[in-house]
Amino acid sequence: MKKFLFMPFFLILVLIQNGHSSPKGLLIFAGAASKPATEEVAKIFQEKTGIPVDVIFGGSGFVLSQMKLSKRGDLYFPGSSDFMEVAKRESLVLPNSEKVVVYLVPAINVQKGNPKRIHNLKDLTKEGVRLAIANPETVCVGTYAVEIIEKNLTLDEKAKVRKNIINYTESCEKTANAISLKAADAVLGWRVFHFWDPDRIETIYLRPEEIPRIGYIPIGISKFTQDKALAQKFVDFLFSPDAKATFRKYHYLMDLHEARHFTRPDTPVGGEYILPDGWRTIKK
Repeated sequence: MKKFLFMPFFLILVLIQNGHSSPKGLLIFAGAASKPATEEVAKIFQEKTGIPVDVIFGGSGFVLSQMKLSKRGDLYFPGSSDFMEVAKRESLVLPNSEKVVVYLVPAINVQKGNPKRIHNLKDLTKEGVRLAIANPETVCVGTYAVEIIEKNLTLDEKAKVRKNIINYTESCEKTANAISLKAADAVLGWRVFHFWDPDRIETIYLRPEEIPRIGYIPIGISKFTQDKALAQKFVDFLFSPDAKATFRKYHYLMDLHEARHFTRPDTPVGGEYILPDGWRTIKK
């Protein structure tokens, strides 16, 4: 199975043109929030069916742009509801094709052993803390990071946190890697990052009232698919015992009840967060 990740724009377009798309195979544009499990699930699907699967991973907004510009792809599999809402609004996925695969909750991820002694959200304001968040305009977990900061911190605390941000990463994978490679002391990421690299990543849980929304990873059939039935076959496979066991192996939350263990009973689920202008860098 071919996998493409965080490549220059022109090279991605070349690979898209050479990648499988129905009727010969499937081409999936996926947010990196699901990367470890999705790689394995795609491999299992290919082995069971003989159908080639190519997955292009990256920031959810970035890969959506690639799908739109190339007019290729069978499935859109972003890391949160936010970018699926964009895809639906722009009619880039087929109506009523969206399905929720797994749930996510945001958290603070730190280096193993927590050398900077970060125990809560306000500790991210401390002088000398190197914080990384994903680009909130193109990466799902970055959108959540901004929402958490804006919801829970005072103006003074927000200013201190922003001063501590040393990098805006390009994907969920690069956000997790910032901790694995000790390029940052902390990231505002997903709880599941710990299970991607448990030897190097530790998770500090937010208080239930600090979590603004429960996240989820949805999938939808692209309007550009040449074989809707084949695309639906992969969607259906995501809910098979083999696929569910793979996502559970990486400790994704399989239902809403599991997610609510980390939040208030009335915490909203999914939806779309509109970034404040002060966090925008991409000109509309």
